[in-house]
Amino acid sequence: MTESSRSIAVKNAPKSFVGKLKFLGPGFILGASIVGSGELIATTVLGAKAGFITFWVILVSCFVKVAIQLEFGKNAIISGKPLMAEFNEFRGPKLGRGNWAVWSIFILTLLKIIQLGGMLGGAAITIHLIFPSFSLPWIVSFLGLSLILFFLKNYYPVIEKTSTFLVFGFTLLTLVSLISLFSTPYSFTWNQVASGLVFKLPSELIFVAIGAFGITGVASDEIIAYTYWCQEKGYSNYVGKNDGSEDWKERAKGWIKIMYLDAFVAMFIYTLVTASFYLLGSAILYGKQGIPDGLDLIQSLASIYTEVLGPNARLAYLLGAFFALYSSAFATLAYWTRLFPDVFWQFGWIEKSEKAWKKTVTWLSVIFPILWVMVFIFIKEPGFMVLAGGVIGSVMLLIVVLGGIKFYRKNLHLGLFNGPLSKIMFWLSTASILLVSAYGIFKLF
Repeated sequence: MTESSRSIAVKNAPKSFVGKLKFLGPGFILGASIVGSGELIATTVLGAKAGFITFWVILVSCFVKVAIQLEFGKNAIISGKPLMAEFNEFRGPKLGRGNWAVWSIFILTLLKIIQLGGMLGGAAITIHLIFPSFSLPWIVSFLGLSLILFFLKNYYPVIEKTSTFLVFGFTLLTLVSLISLFSTPYSFTWNQVASGLVFKLPSELIFVAIGAFGITGVASDEIIAYTYWCQEKGYSNYVGKNDGSEDWKERAKGWIKIMYLDAFVAMFIYTLVTASFYLLGSAILYGKQGIPDGLDLIQSLASIYTEVLGPNARLAYLLGAFFALYSSAFATLAYWTRLFPDVFWQFGWIEKSEKAWKKTVTWLSVIFPILWVMVFIFIKEPGFMVLAGGVIGSVMLLIVVLGGIKFYRKNLHLGLFNGPLSKIMFWLSTASILLVSAYGIFKLF
């Protein structure tokens, strides 16, 4: 993870489509993280409470953020630097060695411990509903312990592949449910969907909508995490250091093209899944007497599947929900154990060495799951916890946008994918995020 560890073993990007597919991956890791608490809880709860009217929030959330993600990924490939080293170069006040941007990411991410407690707690609830005789505090404690053991034993590749496969299965179940919906009394019309494409946002739904916007699609966390995954995938190493040559520019263009393909394939998948969750929640749960929180929330959401596919679908839903939530917590722990050592380096809290990095990762792999378990046992409201994390993520998204603007301007002179369409997408993304966040803050106060 050090800047000096960037390999000089450069190579050109494959030109064939099949060859490019072999180098996709960072977006799929994000997909395993994205198809979790945001889609399973926040999106469905928003649809249940608002009906079709806020469908636009979900679509905007999925589509607009990817342009910012692309700028982060592009910068990670070109610079080869850890992200927080880049953030520490922002203009503005400093506290110690870290500037305001690094401190903000550090503090806001710590506050999202609430959200991760909700994720892990939601996974525990699904197990509790399958095996009611097992105590919920014991289940969530066991899941926290399993995260620690998997990371300490370095079983990440196995769990990543397994979780991705299981989340893919859960995604198929969701799509089948949406299609099956049209043969039930819960079928909806295009006019109902179109009513949700008008930019309206009732004031009583502000908290839920902002939380959903902050956590669905590529959230601020995933945009930041994407830089680490792009570098670990090897894109930056393959490009090599910028020596100003035409060969370097061609390599950079080739690998950035692959990164773009990776990001857009992932966007298509998570947008399809997110929209499906929202429409299911709107069609089946909207208008019903209050959507519960706490321990009954997952049980209520399971009715989406049992209403459409029959009572036998309950077990399939609960298993799918478990792996969706657990894989999200797992992917987040992988990301946090990269982000926080990066932050600590910038603060000067640990030495800039691989040994210090690995020792810090080990400690964080133990500390964070324990904190997530404790927070859930104390609050026990997974819906509120996840949406609260989404609101925090919306605030963090403003800092991420500033980072995207910095990277966009920094790399503009290189002439790498900065054509008219790219510029329009980037500034539309930036404006949309700023406007939605500003509108939400205005309506709240």
